[in-house]
Amino acid sequence: MTVVLTTLTHGQTLPGTQALEPNLDFSATMVAGVDKFALRLIEQSKANRKPTREKLKAIIGVVDERLPIKALEFVGDTESPALLMETELCRVFRVRWPVLDGVHGEGIYVQPKSKPHARVIYLPDAGGTPEKLVDEFLLTTGCEIVIPTLVSRDSEFSTNDKFGVKTNIPHREWIYRQSYELGRHIIGYEVQKALALVDWFKAQPEQVPLLIAGVGEGGMLALHAAAIDERIDSVYSSGYFAPRDGVWAEPIYRNVFGLLRDFGDAEIASLIAPRPLALQHLFYPKLAGPPEAKQGERAIAAPGKLTAPELERFKAEIERAKQLAPSSRILTCTMETMNDQIIRHLFPQATADAALKALKVTGAAIGLKPDATRQKRMVRELEAFTQRLLVSTEIERNEQFWKKLPLTSVADFEKHTANERDRFWNEVIGRLPDPNLPMNARSRFVRETDKVAIYEITLDVWEDVFAWGWLCLPQDRSQARQSLDGRANHALASVATKRPVVVCQHGLEGIPEDTITDDPANRAVGYYHAFALRLAEQGFVTFAPHNLYRGKDAFRTLQRKLNPLGLTLYSVINGQHQRILEWLKAQPFTQPDKIAFYGLSYGGKSAMRTPAVLKDYCLSICSGDFNEWVRKCVSTDMPMSYVATGEYEIWEWNMGRTFNYAEMAALIAPRPFMVERGHNDGVGIDEWVNYEFAKVRRLYNKLRIGDRTTIEHFDGPHTIHGVGTFEFLKEKLGVK
Repeated sequence: MTVVLTTLTHGQTLPGTQALEPNLDFSATMVAGVDKFALRLIEQSKANRKPTREKLKAIIGVVDERLPIKALEFVGDTESPALLMETELCRVFRVRWPVLDGVHGEGIYVQPKSKPHARVIYLPDAGGTPEKLVDEFLLTTGCEIVIPTLVSRDSEFSTNDKFGVKTNIPHREWIYRQSYELGRHIIGYEVQKALALVDWFKAQPEQVPLLIAGVGEGGMLALHAAAIDERIDSVYSSGYFAPRDGVWAEPIYRNVFGLLRDFGDAEIASLIAPRPLALQHLFYPKLAGPPEAKQGERAIAAPGKLTAPELERFKAEIERAKQLAPSSRILTCTMETMNDQIIRHLFPQATADAALKALKVTGAAIGLKPDATRQKRMVRELEAFTQRLLVSTEIERNEQFWKKLPLTSVADFEKHTANERDRFWNEVIGRLPDPNLPMNARSRFVRETDKVAIYEITLDVWEDVFAWGWLCLPQDRSQARQSLDGRANHALASVATKRPVVVCQHGLEGIPEDTITDDPANRAVGYYHAFALRLAEQGFVTFAPHNLYRGKDAFRTLQRKLNPLGLTLYSVINGQHQRILEWLKAQPFTQPDKIAFYGLSYGGKSAMRTPAVLKDYCLSICSGDFNEWVRKCVSTDMPMSYVATGEYEIWEWNMGRTFNYAEMAALIAPRPFMVERGHNDGVGIDEWVNYEFAKVRRLYNKLRIGDRTTIEHFDGPHTIHGVGTFEFLKEKLGVK
């Protein structure tokens, strides 16, 4: 097929649009604009925060009932006894305690030989061990102390030996990757371990003050635990407290969905008031990034750094906490603050006097040897617990979604799913206000074939955010253009009849042209087979939008910036598609009630999430992506699981408890829905794809609209097949 290349002239715009100036990289411009947009939203979030304990529990995944705890269990054997040391004042043991089904806390227990002055939960940084915290100070205060072990930042056990998978993913990120999709979090798991100790301490017959303390990552956990649980009497946190606006640049295992909607560190501190809180600008862990990948390891860990905040910013966040809660009793500590001052702030006078009187510090080294077997146990326990959630969360979806669907009529079904659609958009995808800028449509003629004229289009959405795509307009061969002049008018004349539209969505790292080009030298042809062009040749108007997922870390960082706001990439993408639909419906060459969606790969991911909330898409085709999505995101036993790949932006908070792909398809119903699946497509396996699609088939059949859904299997790879899907489009959109 001959392609006629042209140069831009003022006459080459579509009617109703302004001239579009060429841009060498609209994709990068779009990502940069959304970045500004997201940072502005982060700054604006401070004004509307409404922190509550229940909200904090929910966003960090404290949702599982803890096991009862009657006693701490000693951990030891004939080679490594549980008793590590004994002095005239105390004994030191290795211990563990039950937390969740199959999940234990482990650490060091300092048991005073006399009645304790106070009880302390002391959480180390993730880069340290409990044994390193045991010193003369702890051993001689006369306090009963448990020092839990945290899941570390090492990567030794971020592996799957069954498949020979080794990674440089920190253990904390390894658990984060598995749990986030299921509405759990490494932060929540470790807060639960600390709260189990609170349960035990508060069950003792004689009560004394209870302090929770922490350093670094432990300082974060101490704040969260105390904000949630008012049974904790006082809090010490060092090496963590700071303005949290830059949480998106910290390690991904600190990524909490919706955090900044209601919480900064000041808001968390406000929930501790009026209990005593000591915040120290000291011992901040320094981290340049994830562990370097060793030979044979996949270098796929998410980027993220840790640094100490400037002292003035630290103090400013404390002042903000005091303004939020005037009853706050916060001691601002620097490296010059003396221990006795901190102790007297945190404990009642009699307790502080007794502890300080008992204190004996001679400088003698303790030097307990860390337990070399403990970290693997902790990682594997949390992994096993999380993997079991794949079963229980599917049961939860069945109870909360499928069993509540009215299937007696399509009308009743649609009325019910309208609320589910809102829940999906508002709580899972994250919903932004509707586009609020004038559309400001701009266009330029790109090129033509003997059957199709191609235009580039941009539309404004929000400040700094625009939509961009390529439009293919069919034209009759008899009306092929003969000159440069009047191209737009000829194009419109050739589509004077209103036609159905197919929105053709590219995949990861793609651009609109990838769906159109038929140049055999372009590798995109092997995936897309110019399906937007081929469909236009068959009489459809096609529009190939650009979605945000291009630019590697540049776009993945957008997800990191949006998540703390309770938003995702699709919060923005769906707003862009709202504007695209608005424009397409208004064009003289389109049938506004016949606008379909067809996407490959990440575009197939879009085919599930965008038509599910935008009902102006009259049907959807998911190619090269439909899956038992939750399992693909969470499972460590699936070779193609995202747990062991580089797409660190892929997880969507709490999806496993709410909407898998079958549930998303139910939000598309009763509109036509199709899956295109290559047997050799490595994004999934037929068995799991078919398992999930069976739920869709059953739904459509129950609604007596079984002819509106289908799946086409073809013997091929990750690609547009364009056979059954083209026939589906022709049938459902009425094109002969």
